[in-house]
Amino acid sequence: MPQTASQSLADYFCSLTISSLTPDNIAVAKTLTGDYLGVALGGSKTDSGKIAARFAEEMGGSQEATLIGQSGRASAVHAAFANAIASHSIELDDIDVLALFHFSPPVVSAALATAEKVGATGAETVTAVFAGCEMMERASRATNNSLRNRGFHTTPTCGVFGATVAAGILLKLKPEKMVSALGMAGAQASGLMEMYGPSMQKRFNPGPTARNGLTAAIMASMGFTGTNLIFEGERGFCKAFSDDAAVGELTRDLGKPYELLLEYKPYSCARPIHNAIDCALDIRGQMKEPLSQVKSIAMRRHPDWAHYHLNATPKTYHEAQVSLPYSVAIALLEGGALPPQYQNSKLNDPDIRRLSDLVKVTPDASLPRGVSCHMTLETAGGATYTSQIDYPRGSVQNPMTRADMDKKTHMLGDDVIGEAGVKRMLELVAGMDDLPKLSVLMESVSRPKVRELA
Repeated sequence: MPQTASQSLADYFCSLTISSLTPDNIAVAKTLTGDYLGVALGGSKTDSGKIAARFAEEMGGSQEATLIGQSGRASAVHAAFANAIASHSIELDDIDVLALFHFSPPVVSAALATAEKVGATGAETVTAVFAGCEMMERASRATNNSLRNRGFHTTPTCGVFGATVAAGILLKLKPEKMVSALGMAGAQASGLMEMYGPSMQKRFNPGPTARNGLTAAIMASMGFTGTNLIFEGERGFCKAFSDDAAVGELTRDLGKPYELLLEYKPYSCARPIHNAIDCALDIRGQMKEPLSQVKSIAMRRHPDWAHYHLNATPKTYHEAQVSLPYSVAIALLEGGALPPQYQNSKLNDPDIRRLSDLVKVTPDASLPRGVSCHMTLETAGGATYTSQIDYPRGSVQNPMTRADMDKKTHMLGDDVIGEAGVKRMLELVAGMDDLPKLSVLMESVSRPKVRELA
C-alpha cells in the first residue's frame, strides 16, 4: 500500500539532521529564533504575557523550561504555552509571505521548551525549528485560502503540526511514533478568526497550539498511538478545514532542499496592514499641507484582505493593532506604528479619530498581490497624493537590514534583561548551531530574580 501523507512526512522529518539543511536554511532558523526571542521579551511585559506566565507557574510540575522575560520556570508544556502567548502579544512576530500565519509562536515556542526539557544541542534545535516551520507551511499550502476564509486561524490550526514535528525531532521520535504524534496533533487542531475585538483573544490562539504539539509528541513517545490518516482521511484535517484542499501539497518535492521564506515586522500591527502604513508614511513624506487639511483617504486593497481590519473606532490597543484606519491615521500623525503608537490613551484622540473616519477601503482585484494597497489622499486645497505598496518593509523583496533587526530586538528587550543581556542573547543566537546545550541561550532571556532585602 502507498504511504499516507503523515507516514511520508514522518519518514522525512525523522531523518533530518543539521547536515541535511542548507546554509540558508540554518540562517533562516537562527534569524527567526532571534526575532522570536526579542518579540517574546517585549510581549512578556504585556498583561496577556504576564497572565500566561502566571498561569504556567501556578500549574506546577517540573521546572523544565524558561518563561521568557520572567524570573520563573515551568514545565515544558506550560512554558511553551506561555511563551507562545507572550510572543504573539505585541503584533511584531514574523509572518509568511502571504500574510496568513505566524511561524514562531507555535513552532519556536515548542522547540525551545522541548530543547530545554531534553538537554538538546543548539544544532538539534536549529534543525527542529526549520523542520517545524516547513511542516507548518506545508499544512497551510494544503488547505488555504479556504481554511482562512471559512473562519479558521491558520497560525494555530496549521501550527500544531509544526510544533509537533519540532518537538518530535527533539524527542528523537521514530517515524511510526511521529505518525502517531501528527495524528494527535490533528485531533487538537483548532483556532478561530473570531478574535478581532477589544479582548486579548487573538493573543491566546498560539498558546494551546505550542502546548498541544509538544503534548502530542510526548504522548507518542510514551506509546500512545494516533491515526495515520489524519490529513487525507474522510474526516481528516484537509477535508474538515478546507473546501478546496490540495493534499499533494503536504508532500510535494519532499526531500528536496526547501526554501523557507519568512518576513519580519517593523510595525506593531497585523501584517496585512503594513502595506497601508507604508503608503501612509510615503504620503506623509510627500505632503506640504498640514494634516488638518486632509479631506479624504481612499484605500484600495486586494480582495484577499479587503474585508478585514476595517474597524475605525477601536476600543482597546488590541483592537487598534488590527485596525487599518487607526494604523493609517497614527502613521500619518506620528510617523510610526510601534508600541508607543498603540496605546489605550491614544484611542480617543480627536485628530486620530478624524483621520481614521476618513479612511475608506474598497476591493481592487487588479492589484498584484494579496496584501497590496493603493492609497489616495486628497486635501481641502485640492492637492492629491498617491502611493502603492506591493512589498512592505520587512518583506523578502524589501527586507529589514541586520541593523534594523538588532535595533528592533534591543527596543523590545533592553528594559527586560538589559542592553548587555540582549547583546549577549543575540551573540548566542548567532552561534546557536554550535551550542553544546540550547539551555545556555534560554538562560540569557530569563529575568534575574530580585533578592528580597532582609
